[in-house]
Parts: sequence; structure tokens; C-alpha cells
Amino acid sequence: MTAYPREELEEMVRRWLEANDRAEKERDWGKHLGPFYTEDCEYTWNIGPNEEFVARGRKEVVDLALGYQMEGLDGWTYPYHTTLIDDRRGEVLGFWTQVAPHNRPDGSPYKVEGIGGSWFRYAGNYQWSWQRDFFDLGNVKALFFELAGAGLLSQTMRKKIHTQARGGLLPGHRQLRTGASRLTQLRDGLAMVRIALIG
Repeated sequence: MTAYPREELEEMVRRWLEANDRAEKERDWGKHLGPFYTEDCEYTWNIGPNEEFVARGRKEVVDLALGYQMEGLDGWTYPYHTTLIDDRRGEVLGFWTQVAPHNRPDGSPYKVEGIGGSWFRYAGNYQWSWQRDFFDLGNVKALFFELAGAGLLSQTMRKKIHTQARGGLLPGHRQLRTGASRLTQLRDGLAMVRIALIG
């Protein structure tokens, strides 16, 4: 980890946030954010206890993280609330919210509750060498159930969910270890039902 002038990191964050705004407006994440990654960067996030998304290199970041993963989320916005800069380590922490382009019948926006954010490692030249996203997976699932019930999930997103529900891995996703057998999953599910019903 390398120290960088604070002014340079502040300028990097300013440019990044402006690029995010342009990407949301034009719905083209790869075009506006791709140049902010080094050629050998890594971008990851967790999908649960046994699954990770990993993109290595700028091409995979543009094709998968900013391309395929954003398909079906047209019109979603990701406003940043605050960013924290550690100039001694060359790292930035940004906190954001995921907001769907729909409102509930009461007028409130469909959005992911809880904390979402990105942890970045700066590499100089106004580029990130590493990014790790984090979000409240339970709240993401709850929102997607709500959107499904309201008939507001895009066809593309429905296809992705169908693939995952059948045990398939989406591009860029990988298992962290051998998954539990169906029998073990059934046992665990029944144990939780029993606890919920009778304590």
C-alpha cells in the first residue's frame, strides 16, 4: 500500500463520482467507469456464504462487473452518501444506496435498505487497482422479492434469477468451496422450520 497526496485522492473521488453520474444518465457503466481501472485490476463482491463475484483485469471488469452484471438494472441509481479517504494507505471507502426506478403505491422508492459500499485501492494516474463491494444481501433479496411480487423485475433479471435458482453460476461468479448436498440443504431447512415453529 502506497501513500498518495490527499489532494490527488480527493480529485480521484471527484472524477469518480462525476463519472458515476454520467454512467447512470447514459446507462453505460463500461464507457464511463472502465477507464478508471488499471489493466491488472481486481473487482470482487460476495454473494453469500459460498459464492463470490470476481473480475480480474480491466476487460473483465468492463465486460462482467460493469456490463453483464448491470444488465436488467436499467434506470437503477447508486447515489453515494459519503466517502472516506485514507491517503497514507491510498484507499477510499464509499457508501451508497441501490435505488430502483420505481415507487411503491405509497410513493416511497423501492431501494435496498441497510449499508452498501465500495472499498477501493488507488494505484495512481487516477485509476483503481482493486475494488471490493459490500451490501446487505438479506435486504437485496427482500427488495427483489417485493419487486417480483409487484411485477417490476425486468425479463433479463428474471432469467438471471432463474439460472441461479437452478444452481447455475452467472458469469464471473465462483463457488468458494464444494456446496452442500441437496440432502444437507433439506436437513438444514427443516431444522430452521422446526426452530421457527416450536423453538
